[in-house]
Amino acid sequence: MNNQKRILIVDDDEDILTAGELLLNRHFGDVITSNQPDQIPSLMEKYSIDAILLDMNFSPGENSGGLGIKWLKHIIKIDPDAVVVMITAHGGVDTVVEAMKHGATDFIAKPWQNEKVIATLSSAVQLYQTRTEATRLRRSNQALVEASKGFKQSMLGASDAMAAVHSIIRRTAPTDANVMIIGENGTGKELVAHELHQQSLRRNNVFMSVDLGAVSESLFESELFGHKKGAFTGANKDRVGRLVAANGGTLFLDEISNIPLHLQAKLLTVLEQRQVTPLGCNKAITIDVRVIAATNLSRDTLGNDQKFRQDLLFRLNTVEIMVPPLRHRVEDIPEIARYYAQFYTRKYRKVEKKFSQKVIEAAKTYHWPGNVRALRHAVERAVILSEGEEFEVNDMQLDTVAVPQPINHFNKNIDCGSTVVESTIIESNRVEEERLKNSILEEQFVNLNIESMEKRLVEAALRKHQRNISKTAEELGLTRATLYRRIEKYGF
Repeated sequence: MNNQKRILIVDDDEDILTAGELLLNRHFGDVITSNQPDQIPSLMEKYSIDAILLDMNFSPGENSGGLGIKWLKHIIKIDPDAVVVMITAHGGVDTVVEAMKHGATDFIAKPWQNEKVIATLSSAVQLYQTRTEATRLRRSNQALVEASKGFKQSMLGASDAMAAVHSIIRRTAPTDANVMIIGENGTGKELVAHELHQQSLRRNNVFMSVDLGAVSESLFESELFGHKKGAFTGANKDRVGRLVAANGGTLFLDEISNIPLHLQAKLLTVLEQRQVTPLGCNKAITIDVRVIAATNLSRDTLGNDQKFRQDLLFRLNTVEIMVPPLRHRVEDIPEIARYYAQFYTRKYRKVEKKFSQKVIEAAKTYHWPGNVRALRHAVERAVILSEGEEFEVNDMQLDTVAVPQPINHFNKNIDCGSTVVESTIIESNRVEEERLKNSILEEQFVNLNIESMEKRLVEAALRKHQRNISKTAEELGLTRATLYRRIEKYGF
């Protein structure tokens, strides 16, 4: 692609400039010439230059190369990635060596050979492209690091339950141990992951998050491991996988339980060998990544080898952190509500208000099936809708009757083989499902509002599948992302 590259020739000999321009115009996109080196700064500012041909001497009888080296230093100061090829007369080996020490890439001797000039400058423009790409990647990586360091959302709450979480983070973060974070949707698992990273020795490197619930099975390997151009249909360019991109830092794998079993085996191999092989490539890349995983599955469900590979679980949960649901730390609700009230008051430029005691008590008794995420959206609604001097219960739009706690009909101490117990469980589940169906049918005749009906359907499906997002989305005919939006919308 040399026909898109621009070359700058700086020499006091007009014959050299003319010959160089005629030769290089046939091989490169643009050739700029100048016989005055003091024009170099303005030319570099005006044009994007891929390679510079610079004379060593600019005065008759001058052969020390001092002026050429002076301008070489100035060029490198302007653009540290600049590629400069020196033009010298025969016998000027010592001055060329000196120039190379100060950043020159190569040299061309007068009188030059056309083939040598073309070959040297072709290599020079490729080198410049490599340097600028490397610089861009370094800056991008630094930007990612700064972005992850600048993550301002803090973990709120001083309850005993949260104190226990903070204690585990404090002891675990300085190590390189892999961590498994377990908790319901909306409890703040990603905040825990961020806190682990910020307190770790990797805090100055990148924190990269991957929502595996949003990654299709067909793209899993490409997303995590990367691929080479042509590895599969549609692979039009090389792609760096997340494991390589997070090298030296922390990789947060959210919704880890969504990975199919056969792909779990591939992830396990990568974590054990600490090497990743991009698709379409035969060479493995060594990685140094701390992995933090998160799931909304219960510990018992994770222990089922039909749901999750136990060898992968052992690899991921060197340390396990259980994030408590909001209903188990109701004493934190006032602090969380005030935090988000201040946040959304600033966002929507509203007047600051306090929560009435009645709304605080209502919030504490509410079940919060969507946990902190649901509370955040309820507070946002209150900030937008409130017209009084304080936030009231109606502003939060909480249901008049709190969603009841799931009933555990199964006592683990009872013999699992008991026909009576099994029948009781089946009958209880059947009654609960029938109640939900009837409540929806009743809603059809009491409230024909589409949004209200949708809310009840989503609630029913979540209950039926015990908040398993994948199964619920499939039942409702929605994508996972759409279901998440519905959950946030209705505060589940």
